[in-house]
Amino acid sequence: MFDFTKVINGNYGQVWLDGDLLGEAISLQAKVTNTKADVKVLGDMWKHSKVIGYEGKGTIKLNKISSRIWLKLQNSFNTGIQTSCTIYATLDDPSSYGAERVAINEVVFDELTIMDFEAGKNIEEDVPFTFAGFSFIDTITPPTF
Repeated sequence: MFDFTKVINGNYGQVWLDGDLLGEAISLQAKVTNTKADVKVLGDMWKHSKVIGYEGKGTIKLNKISSRIWLKLQNSFNTGIQTSCTIYATLDDPSSYGAERVAINEVVFDELTIMDFEAGKNIEEDVPFTFAGFSFIDTITPPTF
């Protein structure tokens, strides 16, 4: 039977960037998408495809409290020398069946907002990134019934 009290709440998520906790993080999303090539088949009207690779993309949303992200990336944007890092993310709701932890590898941030503000509003930053590889450190496994 489904136990609604075990639904994981995002408030228990944490994000680390190269081992440093990003306490200012509001949200994290990372997705892997298949890269496909079309496969033509005689006598068949359907579009067929073959997976030929993967693409990882994501976004971290942060409360603006410092220039930490800008300082980490300024060399990359000023010199053209690519800076990559590792993101570690955790979901660990105490009412769930356990914690989920993942390492997101070869993270490269795609853009950097230099300045963006509006009177009367707390400042948040969206920092999009790409990545190449991930590994689950811990997964959540409910008990068998």
